[in-house]
Amino acid sequence: MDLFYLYIFMLAAFTGYEVIARVPVILHTPLMSGSNFVHGVVLVGAMVALGHAASPLEQAIGFFAVLLGAANAAGGYVVTERMLAMFRSDRRGAPAMPGAERVK
Repeated sequence: MDLFYLYIFMLAAFTGYEVIARVPVILHTPLMSGSNFVHGVVLVGAMVALGHAASPLEQAIGFFAVLLGAANAAGGYVVTERMLAMFRSDRRGAPAMPGAERVK
């Protein structure tokens, strides 16, 4: 059964690598926002696991998972905000980045 899980993990890693490698650069920001959503789901899962922890070791691992999940989600939102700020322009009607008018 462990080989089955290893096979699923390797298949998911390979598929994820191939999908991400083919995403155009202009879609990286929305993709990052989507991954922030997934990190939020991971955070909720870690909180549920912490709520069901019985031993002190399980509680410590659950607390560490919640801490890392929260830091990862918050950091992702900060990075996304900084990336979106790169696309804002100071002048009305002017593209924020050179060549941005060709992307539409």
